[in-house]
Amino acid sequence: MADKKQIKSALISVFHKDGLEEILKELNNNGVKFLSTGGTQKFIKELGYECAAVEDLTSYPSILGGRVKTLHPKVFGGILNRRDNESDQQQIAQYDIPEIDLVIVDLYPFEETVASGADESAIIEKIDIGGISLIRAAAKNYNDVVIVASKAQYKPLVNALKENGNAETTLAQRRWFAKEAFAVSSAYDSHIFNYFDENENSALRLAVNGSKSLRYGENPHQKGFYFGDFDAMFTQLHGKEISYNNLLDIDAAVNLINDFDETTFVIMKHNNACGLASREKLVDAFNAALAGDPVSAFGGVHVTNREIDAATAEEMNKVFIEVCIAPGYTDEALAILKQKKNRVILVMKNFKVPAMQCRTVLNGALVQERDTHVETPEELQQCTTKGVTPEQVADLLFANKVVKHSKSNSIVLAKNKMLIASGVGETSRVDALKHAIEKAHNFKHDLHGAVMASDAFFPFADCVEIAHKEGVDAVIQPGGSVRDGESIDYCNNNGVAMVMTGYRHFKH
Repeated sequence: MADKKQIKSALISVFHKDGLEEILKELNNNGVKFLSTGGTQKFIKELGYECAAVEDLTSYPSILGGRVKTLHPKVFGGILNRRDNESDQQQIAQYDIPEIDLVIVDLYPFEETVASGADESAIIEKIDIGGISLIRAAAKNYNDVVIVASKAQYKPLVNALKENGNAETTLAQRRWFAKEAFAVSSAYDSHIFNYFDENENSALRLAVNGSKSLRYGENPHQKGFYFGDFDAMFTQLHGKEISYNNLLDIDAAVNLINDFDETTFVIMKHNNACGLASREKLVDAFNAALAGDPVSAFGGVHVTNREIDAATAEEMNKVFIEVCIAPGYTDEALAILKQKKNRVILVMKNFKVPAMQCRTVLNGALVQERDTHVETPEELQQCTTKGVTPEQVADLLFANKVVKHSKSNSIVLAKNKMLIASGVGETSRVDALKHAIEKAHNFKHDLHGAVMASDAFFPFADCVEIAHKEGVDAVIQPGGSVRDGESIDYCNNNGVAMVMTGYRHFKH
């Protein structure tokens, strides 16, 4: 089979016409005949090019409110006929079917219509039939036909045409366009299925575009890829290419910072907060966060929910920062932070994260609702004779937000809206607490008057006893153990206040 094929005729029917003009010019210069429908035909003719109507080819008008336009043997026969198959060629000659060498088509905006809140009747009408059929037919016959299934492939087509000349494409190019077309069609069908499936979760169908090859995965010997629209969430102002591990930490950092409304600074390391503080002034929040664990902060991801000013940037610049994230930067702050050429500087946009989380496991996947619950003062259940003060409530809720986003088993010690220390990813809750206490001592933090948060209940009274002996006088935990009474009794006998939330925040 011949590798290069010349485009002699093109069927074009698209919604997105920006970028189409360059394609039409290139094709017209090489004598390609145009075939189209409705608004696209009008667009082509207004550019001064001849363009036949599909209705004239099929001898049928657009019917059923536009549901049937291109669904006809003369259209699909023109696309699907194999140029090197004698029987196919005899039949298209017999039925007067013209060959179609290029199909440019896009699909009705189904996903966008669902997102708009439209009623079901409007959504159903956005299930494309003709377009999806044209895409599949042309992609199937990529040996002879070029398929452009979205605006994203306009530029690659122009480049291919200019590179080859004479309106020709190579087999490798046509196969690439076919691959891209099936990516479009499979994603489209996934969105439709998920709409009909609603909350039944009868099957997992994910469609994520924007493949980006990373330098490597978690380790240099592993390949890594990111699928998603990073630019919809962040604008990168400076620094090196973002890595696989950077993305994991960025994800953890923004999920944590989004739980805070007051001015807060977070330092993330290996998906856990090693520094975090809330203060009236951002520079004070940063300094307090750094003071929690200045050693672990080295090479971390720094994120805040406020615009970074010069004073804060000056303090930040004294530390090795891998990634910096904020909703904005003053010009002075940006100039300071850019002094380190490899430092990644990101502007965080307003974006909506998916409601469901997915991770691979064994030969399948686990899917769950995202843990978006943030406890409020009204939800706290006083379970000890000693009550909590308003100041303790503020610290307890602060600590509970941190423990929610820490790898379990986890314990968080906090004081004056500052992360004093945490124990994360331990196999026992006692070990998590002991690790947190050890870190606090290493950095000379006074635990008297501190609070403790646990991501899950205490099966024994040992944790509250150990914490109390270090100076902790208020505890927040989910509750729910058959032995809750032991922890409550210890608190009552030793003047410790404890509240329960009813919400466990495991993060495995």
